[in-house]
Amino acid sequence: MPPSERIGLAIIGAGSRGQELMRYFLRLPGVEIRALCDVYEPRFGQAQKIIGRSVATYGDYRRLLDQARDVDAVVVATPLHLHAEHVIAALDSGRHVYGEKTMAYDIEQSNRIVETVRHTGKLYQVGHQYRYASWYREALDRIRAGEIGQPTHIFGYWHRNSTWRRPVPEPKYERLINWRMYRAYSGGLMAELGSHHVDFANWLFGALPETVVGSGGIDFYKDGREVWDNIEVVFRYPGGRTFTFSSLLNNHKVGYQIWVYGSGGSVELTLEDGTFYYERNRPLPPNLNSSEVVERGVRTGASYSVRGDMPYRGPGAPIKVPETAAGNPNFMACQAFIDSLRRQSRPFADERVGWASSICVHLANEAIEKGKRLRVADYVKA
Repeated sequence: MPPSERIGLAIIGAGSRGQELMRYFLRLPGVEIRALCDVYEPRFGQAQKIIGRSVATYGDYRRLLDQARDVDAVVVATPLHLHAEHVIAALDSGRHVYGEKTMAYDIEQSNRIVETVRHTGKLYQVGHQYRYASWYREALDRIRAGEIGQPTHIFGYWHRNSTWRRPVPEPKYERLINWRMYRAYSGGLMAELGSHHVDFANWLFGALPETVVGSGGIDFYKDGREVWDNIEVVFRYPGGRTFTFSSLLNNHKVGYQIWVYGSGGSVELTLEDGTFYYERNRPLPPNLNSSEVVERGVRTGASYSVRGDMPYRGPGAPIKVPETAAGNPNFMACQAFIDSLRRQSRPFADERVGWASSICVHLANEAIEKGKRLRVADYVKA
């Protein structure tokens, strides 16, 4: 592309996530990474190897924003407690921003980012990349068209069997590298994993939840961490709709899943695909026939029958996405951000999307901490 059409990016936070985003952005024509910022110097060598050349490096983001005049947009991939500081400074400097999820550490910071986007007029996209996954969009369109009846319940899971720790070269770097383990820097499992799921629930239900209650604990890894190693959270949405999220670090069986249940069927979504299932005695969608689908519904009589309540374990009707629409959601999110810059159009996962999921993350953690049900309206106005 000619120089006038190229887009220069700066990366604030060149750690593992920042480097992953760099790889995606560098696949896009006309995108150049022109500056890096990090407080941990070894990351500069790793990042410049990905770029394939030397670029300006900074240990202070304020110097980058002041001196890197050839930067059009900033990618913020720093620890959660720094998101608002870095995003707001980048917007105020006149740059557009791609900010990693969760949007901000707390409600006040989330509000400040939304207000800064408004008064600067710059574009902001939050890193909820599954908003750009083709099978997610296909599933939502079909659910909203009534294919599984009225959706009433969502169950989200992200289970792992690992300590969630990263190795550190020296003890003094523990909190720098393992910041996710400490409350001063992290929102824990709800922020780092569950933010994707609650964003989906907000998206499908088209609303903020009304209440949230949860539980959690440090029950498996007695290693000095301050954030819970397992959580269970229940959000109640208007109309009696419910979203339940579970995250464990001691068992991987379920992995990442989202299940949507409606009166006429169910939808399973994973990191790679999606599948529809249909209840018994429900008419099938006109584009399907009985040989292409599997029924999940069960019927029981007045007396208990174990056969009737056994789960179905076979295939359903997979979501079919055209080859031209398929792709890695991370790459598609990065591509969408660059497209928004070139068209000067509001990103799909904009500041309002980021704000809604960030609010839910914060209130879920507070509900667990306080051991009580919280009313969302007591904390924010929708």
